[in-house]
Amino acid sequence: MTRTQNIGTGAIALATLLMMTTALSPAMAQTATPPSPASDKPITLDTLTINAQAAGSLTAPTAEQAREDLNRTPGSVGFVDSESYKGRNAGNLRDVLQDTPGVFVQSRYGQEVRLSVRGSGLARGYHLRGLEVLQDGIPVNLADGSGDFYQIDPLGLRYTEVFRGGNGLAYGSSTLGGAINFVTPTARTAVAPNILRLEGGSYGTARASGQVSRDLGDADFLISGTVTHADGFRQHSRQQGELINGNVGYRFNPDVETRFYVGAYIVDQQLPGALSLGDALHNPTKAAPSAVAGNQSRMTWTERVANRTTVHLDGGQVDVDTWAIHKKLFHPIFQVIDQDGWTYGVAPRYSTSFTVGGMRDDLIVGARAFAGNTTALQFVNVAGSRGAQTANTRQDARNVEAYAENRLFLTPTVALMTGAKVLRNEREFTDKWNPRRDSSQTYAGVNPKIGVLWEPRANVQVFADVTRSQDMPDFGDLTQTQANGRPGFVPLQAQHAWTAEIGTRGDVGRFGWDVTAYRSMLRGEMLQFTTNPDIPAATFNAGRTLHQGIEFGARADVVRDVSGPGAGDKLVLGQVWTFNDFTFRNDRQYGNNTIAGAPEHVLRTTLTYSRPDGFYVTPTVDWVPTGAWADQANTLRAPGYTLLGLQTGVELPNGVLLFVDARNLTNKHYVSDISTVTDARKAGTQIFYPGEGRSVYAGVRATF
Repeated sequence: MTRTQNIGTGAIALATLLMMTTALSPAMAQTATPPSPASDKPITLDTLTINAQAAGSLTAPTAEQAREDLNRTPGSVGFVDSESYKGRNAGNLRDVLQDTPGVFVQSRYGQEVRLSVRGSGLARGYHLRGLEVLQDGIPVNLADGSGDFYQIDPLGLRYTEVFRGGNGLAYGSSTLGGAINFVTPTARTAVAPNILRLEGGSYGTARASGQVSRDLGDADFLISGTVTHADGFRQHSRQQGELINGNVGYRFNPDVETRFYVGAYIVDQQLPGALSLGDALHNPTKAAPSAVAGNQSRMTWTERVANRTTVHLDGGQVDVDTWAIHKKLFHPIFQVIDQDGWTYGVAPRYSTSFTVGGMRDDLIVGARAFAGNTTALQFVNVAGSRGAQTANTRQDARNVEAYAENRLFLTPTVALMTGAKVLRNEREFTDKWNPRRDSSQTYAGVNPKIGVLWEPRANVQVFADVTRSQDMPDFGDLTQTQANGRPGFVPLQAQHAWTAEIGTRGDVGRFGWDVTAYRSMLRGEMLQFTTNPDIPAATFNAGRTLHQGIEFGARADVVRDVSGPGAGDKLVLGQVWTFNDFTFRNDRQYGNNTIAGAPEHVLRTTLTYSRPDGFYVTPTVDWVPTGAWADQANTLRAPGYTLLGLQTGVELPNGVLLFVDARNLTNKHYVSDISTVTDARKAGTQIFYPGEGRSVYAGVRATF
């Protein structure tokens, strides 16, 4: 395989078809009234300067507009401005989301992370399940619901929206974890027309990123790209990545706009494999012998084309999203996994505001129809190359969904929110070597939601809601490796949950907070266990399980004018605490044990000193008091750890930012992630991923 497989003629033809279809489609007859100003100010747990923004557009609101709209949600949400992490190394999604309450994100190596919200995909040994990932409001997940993070460029984002649990309904999500929307900039929302960034540091890390945008009146365009190389902390963990994002917008008139998004993403990641607990703690740079012998790696070539067309009239607003994603995967592990597939879909969405009996009412109605197919081949792994072929299958997924969310303001400060999603998902597995083994499974359901939002005073909100979620197994769950080494179809059930949450967020004077307590009662939770460290984990449906916890974020301006009256410098304390309590409920085998995979407490503390001249310094403490259980029998767990870090830099008046990011200053040996097993007394325990050692990164960013 060569990298000439980047953007094929199929992607170009599809892009042309999408452009022709959008250009010829008739203007719709409804539009939305402008959003009303938000009465609350969002919490900011970071003190770095955020540059002034452009006015935004119909298809792409500014960061401030998006944050105001997000904070009108009657439920637990989060917002991350890309400017909040501009002064630190940003190599993967942990660097983007680590200061967001309730988001459990742990690095494994390179861009590979475990991303979980409220225990979504908790025991998943690889990639993503139970959480919908969007880019620019358009799905990134494959049609079967699976996903990874390799195409998300932290340096190519303008902001990130986090919808925990059932609060992702406004985007059509009804999974346990919710949705995360990674939004790229446009020429109308970028912090500057031109951005250049260079950084590097420990373990052979070097990264270059650039962004160019122009507002040409009715038309605008932006293109950004990042090239990354890293030798990696561990042996056999070299990484090379090239990520490109671009968009072009055209405003036909003040009420009609279309925007095309394109992207190409190439990632070549060597896999160091998992280790025993002893090796992870005492020889953390080691690679698993089988990973080296099999030259295990993960190479992906992904192309993305998408369009959003927005029509804005007096009665409401219509957004129509269309997308197509082509992904090729070459993945030598226990065998060589060789896959090629497409995902494509359309999603109309209508939003409006009107008056009912003198009360304001906000309504969102949407639908999504999307599908995908993947040709999945397997071969004997001969030192990372294809040997004899062992499997030839096809995976097809088809989904039709409709959803609605309504917010009725009973008083100017109290809103009642109701909503529901109806869905039908089909999964079909074809074994081309044995047609008699063709299998399929259909999932359907209705997921309601009800909530209330109260604003007792300006900039303060209290909310509560109850939602039902439904997670369908993806093909990583449904196709499991059999005794003969070939994939077989396992007809798993969907995972269902009812979640109740109550919380508050606000910003008063020197203090800001975002606190939510939730309780999810699950049936059929999809859990995984590792039978062999070189074979993908198997999935099973558990009985009744319970997920509950607290998502806590707070910020306080401890001291203002530190160096004297009117100096403008300040000291800001930030605290994030995620409390996870995930247990079985009277399980026949595991009783009321803790579900393996996540530590009970995850805390992060920051203390930032900043001056008006652009200088800042931030010591950080990441603390996991007790590590996660490694097995469902609760006989083996990782130890807790404390990591110390320091970020410092200065932003000069000419738009140049110089920064240094130092991590794990004490060179602590610790476990960052685990692939779970059923019982460590009976199963192999080469399932631990060591965290990165002491590291220092430095960089420069210029905006002009």
